[in-house]
Amino acid sequence: MAKNAPYPRHVSEAAIQNDPDSGHFLTPVPSPVPGGRTNHGSLDIRIDPDGVWHYQGSPINRKEMVCLFASVLVRDSVGNYWMVTPSEMGQIQVDDAPFIAVEMFVAGEGRAQTVSFRTNVDEIVTVDSDHPITVAIDPATGEPSPYVSVRSGIQARLSRAVYYDLAALAVSEAVADTHDLGIWSDGSFFRLGSMDDDG
Repeated sequence: MAKNAPYPRHVSEAAIQNDPDSGHFLTPVPSPVPGGRTNHGSLDIRIDPDGVWHYQGSPINRKEMVCLFASVLVRDSVGNYWMVTPSEMGQIQVDDAPFIAVEMFVAGEGRAQTVSFRTNVDEIVTVDSDHPITVAIDPATGEPSPYVSVRSGIQARLSRAVYYDLAALAVSEAVADTHDLGIWSDGSFFRLGSMDDDG
């Protein structure tokens, strides 16, 4: 269920020095260049569609470790995901979006409202022009998959419960010859769908 601000503080993105082996997207960042870093190539780390991190096939259950790894995650210009520290780097597998939006916060109302999300790694992102909401439609099922941009090239998929909370805020706006359903945040309108039969 949505909560009002203030929000919890996000996890620091301070760089770490230890070896990571221990233990639909917008504006991708440039490909990471070693620049003195040790490139470990492909690491045996995977983020599944539910946002669960796995190491050598087993889930990583320590949230502190997951948050630490998440803080050094970047995405390159061809869509690959890397964990990059000042001294080392390695590529990991991401099945869908690396993060899940698990909680929603609303401040204000109407066109003056601000919508924010907390991710499963405790980052807070406010929906605005730099952090838009996008909705992908599964061509086979027609089911929507909503995402919010967290940082350069990296998105969080909204959990089903959070998407229901968001949909409850939806209003209709006339756009050209259609009537779109969406939400207002930080002075901008973000489309979730259409009231017209053709979507």
